[in-house]
Amino acid sequence: MGTAFAVVLVFVGCCSNVVSLELLVREFPGCGNIVTFAQFILIALEGFIFETKLGRKKPAIPVSNYVIMVTMFFTVSVINNYALNFNIAMPLHMIFRSGSLIANMILGIIILKKRYSASKYLSIVLVSTGIFICTIMSAKQVHDVSSDGSEKQGFYAFMRWLIGIAMLTFALLMSARMGIFQETLYKQYGKHSKEALFYNHCLPLPGFLLLSTDIYNHCILFSQSTPVLVPVVGLTMPIMWLYLLINVITQYVCIRGVFILTTECTSLTVTLVVTLRKFLSLIFSILYFQNPFTAWHWVGTAVVFMGTLLYTEVWSSMQAALPGAKVKAKKAE
Repeated sequence: MGTAFAVVLVFVGCCSNVVSLELLVREFPGCGNIVTFAQFILIALEGFIFETKLGRKKPAIPVSNYVIMVTMFFTVSVINNYALNFNIAMPLHMIFRSGSLIANMILGIIILKKRYSASKYLSIVLVSTGIFICTIMSAKQVHDVSSDGSEKQGFYAFMRWLIGIAMLTFALLMSARMGIFQETLYKQYGKHSKEALFYNHCLPLPGFLLLSTDIYNHCILFSQSTPVLVPVVGLTMPIMWLYLLINVITQYVCIRGVFILTTECTSLTVTLVVTLRKFLSLIFSILYFQNPFTAWHWVGTAVVFMGTLLYTEVWSSMQAALPGAKVKAKKAE
């Protein structure tokens, strides 16, 4: 029951979160900071009440270690959302972030001196190839769109897109480095994922003071958006604030679903569920919002997800679970 409930939370929460984010970004492409701030506020508040018992519970992991982790987490969150302001389409944003496997493996080899099987290296080649195809096709689209205007405008649009790609690449590597740091902490102090979730969202809050002007400006823009009647409640509020509220709530549901999954299932199952969720979000984004997506984008997407499934050894696990495989195993014994 817990596993099924968690899967429902992940699919409903995470997919709805992507939809609400796209609704926000389509109206105000530079609203990433206010979205990130609102998400951090809600999760930090929930953690302060239920995890730290209003500050009475001491952390199991020293706060100094959380400061390092939080610096990386805050940087990744802000850059990922802010990259949408640099001509980065949502489908490319989702595909690019699926490349976390590449970054994790590369930094794992360099920092932790890990060695992987041939299938793992093949999966990384597939994921890298898929992302490369999608990125090149998106670059061509940016160039084609920008060429409709003046040469100067076209060059400016393309350079902004390159900056966005650089930001996503940096965030990908930083996220992988944070994962390795988190892994070493959990080995030393034990797993405390709910505690880490709270401190990762609470400690960075003062950092938003650096972004306060941008957040304030978007608050004004949101307040000036078209008012709508909220069903059930019967209140009228600006539609952008409604979208932001939905985004924050669904982000919390998504994170909670993933947390429950990690306690109920194996890491393989969690990875598979999250991968399928990303694929559904991508399909919905393309069909509902009519985002530009060519045949080459589909090829690149398929290659990325094939590589992801190969990395998680889903096929091997499924074959091992078949009755025929068990019979062969017994004969071999």
